Parts: sequence; structure tokens; C-alpha cells
Amino acid sequence: MALGDIETYYEDGEWKNRREGAGRAFGAGYSTKDEAVAAGRDAAKADKVEHVIKNQDGRIAEKNSHGGDPRNVPG
Repeated sequence: MALGDIETYYEDGEWKNRREGAGRAFGAGYSTKDEAVAAGRDAAKADKVEHVIKNQDGRIAEKNSHGGDPRNVPG
């Protein structure tokens, strides 16, 4: 089964991480966005997937790819 992208988001007064398609967070209780982003980045690197970072309002602030990109992409 393919692993989904990692999402860092804010909910219920805390920062969390979850895998795309999962209903529950695998990492929760981070008091700062930086802590949650660092944990999400580590998980995305380990799984070689994209890391989607959202602001408190739910808008995407940043996306980072950590593998799985095609090699022959021009540019």
C-alpha cells in the first residue's frame, strides 16, 4: 500500500501531523508550529513523500517534496 503525503495542520488549539487519507493524527500535542513541522518533515523524508504545511486558518503555506520525484524533469 502506498504511503500518503504528510500534512501539518492546526486543530483544537494544537499543532498536529497526519497522513493523507487518515482520519486521525499520528503526531499531536505540539505547542508550536515549528515543532510540528520538524516532526512532519522527518516523517515525510523517511517515507519519501510530500510534506504539506498549513497555517492556523487551514490555508496551505508551503509544500516540500522529499522523494519520489521523476529524474528526467526539465528545469
